[in-house]
Amino acid sequence: MASAAPTLEWERELAGQGWTLVAGCDEVGRGALAGPVSVGLVVIEAAKAQELPGVKDSKLLREPVREALVPAIREWAPASAVGHAAASEIDGLGLVAALRLAGTRALAQVAAELLPDFVILDGNQDWLSVPVQADLFSTGAATGAGAPMAVRTRIKADMTCLSVAAASVLAKVERDSMMVGLARDFPQFGWDANKGYATAAHRSAIALHGPTELHRRTWRLV
Repeated sequence: MASAAPTLEWERELAGQGWTLVAGCDEVGRGALAGPVSVGLVVIEAAKAQELPGVKDSKLLREPVREALVPAIREWAPASAVGHAAASEIDGLGLVAALRLAGTRALAQVAAELLPDFVILDGNQDWLSVPVQADLFSTGAATGAGAPMAVRTRIKADMTCLSVAAASVLAKVERDSMMVGLARDFPQFGWDANKGYATAAHRSAIALHGPTELHRRTWRLV
């Protein structure tokens, strides 16, 4: 049986509690052997936003459907962004800190337009809160130094909260596009198909050709 489509139910509950600008946040690329981790962020006016038909967790949508939804999501959300942390940053900082870095890059992009009051973070681990400090927001007059922001995790938010599902689509489409582009320079690894994930063919290619600078060299690659 098909899973129920995500809704704005929790976002509207948050609006009723006084949170005006709510952001959905989700990551992709966490388990890949190559390429970045990418964090999507979609900011909505929680009390005013309307449902957006067709949007689901990106893993439940075929690639052409995901790509076709991107313009609609960009138009639907007053602010949205995708931030990335490269394989070298994952190696140097660790995965959780790299997710934080990608998330703060996404936040810095949306802050030029709208800084959310509340962030819904998919999963059960809050990897985003630490960098929400004055050093991120003190450089721009539009954001204000030390702007308050609540971050709450929610398991399966990408399947139940429309803002998070929309963020997952943006992150997945942008990261996949990056990996397809990188595959032109490194065709032997099949990134256009596997998107950097740990398929048997990808591991075999690493064993045969050795890792590139785009591989996460601190990980068990073969």
